Amino acid sequence: MSKLTLNDLDLKDKRVLVRADFNVPQDAELNITDDTRVRATLPTLKFILQNGAKKIILISHLGRPDGKVAPKYSLAPVARRLQELMGVPVKFVSDCVGDALNKDIASCAEQVVLLENLRFHAEEEANDPGFAKELASLADVFVNDAFGTAHRAHASTEGVAYYLRSAAGLLLEKEIKYLGDAVAKPARPFVVVLGGAKVSDKIGVIENLLPKCDGLVIGGGMCYTFLKAQGKQIGKSKLEADKVELAASLLDKAKIANKFILLPVDHLVVDNIAVDAKTEIVGENIPDSKIAVDIGPKTIALFCEKLKTAKTVVWNGPMGIFEMEPFAKGTRAIAECIASSGCTSIIGGGDSAAAVAKFKLDDKMTHISTGGGASLEFLEGKILPGIAALTEK
Repeated sequence: MSKLTLNDLDLKDKRVLVRADFNVPQDAELNITDDTRVRATLPTLKFILQNGAKKIILISHLGRPDGKVAPKYSLAPVARRLQELMGVPVKFVSDCVGDALNKDIASCAEQVVLLENLRFHAEEEANDPGFAKELASLADVFVNDAFGTAHRAHASTEGVAYYLRSAAGLLLEKEIKYLGDAVAKPARPFVVVLGGAKVSDKIGVIENLLPKCDGLVIGGGMCYTFLKAQGKQIGKSKLEADKVELAASLLDKAKIANKFILLPVDHLVVDNIAVDAKTEIVGENIPDSKIAVDIGPKTIALFCEKLKTAKTVVWNGPMGIFEMEPFAKGTRAIAECIASSGCTSIIGGGDSAAAVAKFKLDDKMTHISTGGGASLEFLEGKILPGIAALTEK
């Protein structure tokens, strides 16, 4: 990696500004329902403290408050959870900029300080240079450990990096290593598994990875557009009509490049999408009145047979509506197959990470990305502003 990492920084007696991704889900009472993102940044925070830093100043966003103060998006519950996880006092400060902030931080006894939600200020998402400069004035060095927001050019992800010596945290470094190596130098066979609702979300990934991988396995809502392109009947299943031609051209590209694209050969279908809907398995052609909600048993066998031979698997997107238990079988089977295959398994964030967590297979995967949108853009070969802005070695 050509950017500075934590190991390149002299942290002794330094004030370290850390951009974390504490955008965590909460219930109606503002209890954190999944603290994965908080836990993911603990190794970076512990490393900084162990290397003699004077103070860690944490900044993050939560939700979409649209540049206004909104109590339900306060980071106060995160401060409490972070204190429990770290076992050291964490001071919460009720703003992230302002005249008194430097003095407040300098005078507090706590070594770890979490500032209030960056997005309570419109200047954050506008990447306002003045706002970035104010954040930078709080510290001596900057560490970006928020891969989930690295694809956004915001004041706290890109702007601040121009005013301080800036490095990747351990989590960000790990994300770049696994996602980068998977694409640049994968152990072969290298198979990409794609699912999720839309072809349009994955076009860039397919076009970037098709020349690099050995083949694609496609399920989820996006597969019906490909099946339509092959002339199959898809009933009332998810279709992006304006992408059928594109799907056909991608199938042709794969054939010319001698890369396989596996598509479902049977489907779990319903009349309406509801947990108690009557389900049945149909073959390649879906009856007019039916909606496909998951891959069928023959498809599971076909996909798993291919995945068992893979040495590297990148998976982004579920095989069906896995959030509803009757339609989760395909996604669970693919997750279990990848987990047990012994391959290097890289799971894109978002729904794929949620599925792996739901099936309690987290510890069986090589790497689970903390960023859904960021991992997609990285796999598309895009430059992520939050990484590009870091100091070169």
